[in-house]
Amino acid sequence: MSDFSTASVIFRLCLATICGGLIGIDRGRKRRPAGFRTYMLVCIGASLTMLISQYTREVLGIATDVTRLGAQVINGIGFLGAGTIIVTRRQQVKGLTTAAGLWASACMGIAIGAGYYVAAVSACLLIMLVLIVLSKLEVRIMASARTMTVSVGYDTNDDIVQIIDTLKAKKVHIVDLEIVKMASGESTPSAVLSLRLPKRFKHTELLESLAGIDGVNQVEEI
Repeated sequence: MSDFSTASVIFRLCLATICGGLIGIDRGRKRRPAGFRTYMLVCIGASLTMLISQYTREVLGIATDVTRLGAQVINGIGFLGAGTIIVTRRQQVKGLTTAAGLWASACMGIAIGAGYYVAAVSACLLIMLVLIVLSKLEVRIMASARTMTVSVGYDTNDDIVQIIDTLKAKKVHIVDLEIVKMASGESTPSAVLSLRLPKRFKHTELLESLAGIDGVNQVEEI
């Protein structure tokens, strides 16, 4: 782990490139804010930081804390991750998984730079498992949940009454209803509804019912 030969340094940086790229491929394919190249750069940079820390202490003989630069990377990556998180006008938070992925990618790069290959490769495989395989499981769980949040766009205020009546007719309990303030340039209002569904009531069925109401121009589960 303390070998600073040219081959060792190149191997660590190449491994960081591969591991970061493997995670970034999935995020880029899903059109996320941080994609293929971003994840590679984060992982390479974190790995290089750890290499520099070790080089300074073991080769140059300067007494420094080798974990200090790595700790700064973990803190600094928070600013990059924060840039991927957005809150839409419908109060939907997006980008949390991307931010967490960037943070995990940086930690993985630090492990590679330190020469802890087993932990780094294991983490890479687990991160890919979470992002690719478990995301499909999450979709299935959410689709069968008895609670859901829906954003509905409508033409006039009278249409919101029809929406409420439709929900009551289907025995859907309205937990919360928020009228979203129209942004500049928008001509139609919208509302965000938190709902509790009857047992075995499909989310798609409710969305289709709301979309079929006259005056409703947009329906989206958030």
